[in-house]
Amino acid sequence: MEIWINPQCSKCRNALELLDAAGSEYTVRRYLEQPPTGAEIEEVLTRLDMEPWHLVRLGEPVAEELGVRDWPRDDASRSRWLQALARHPELIQRPIITTDDGATVARTPDAVQAAIEAQQA
Repeated sequence: MEIWINPQCSKCRNALELLDAAGSEYTVRRYLEQPPTGAEIEEVLTRLDMEPWHLVRLGEPVAEELGVRDWPRDDASRSRWLQALARHPELIQRPIITTDDGATVARTPDAVQAAIEAQQA
């Protein structure tokens, strides 16, 4: 299990606490310090069964600067979204937990618990 975090994020810290309380084994990736590649983002999106625009934090200043709210959300624009996520990892929703069988955006305790259960299954 791997968790992508920003240590400044309260939801990330809460997710780590829940993983620790459950005795889960995991690896931490501080994705702002070790940005994922486009291929890694693509793999996580596949595991999440999401499109890149679903993973974007629209409230980030860089999102406003890039004008992503107005970008088309279609197959033709998909690579543009992926490039933005790779170049600006602060746009990526957090925390993300990947397990052997999938991934989840673990912003709620229930989502963290589901990841724990998936890993234990």
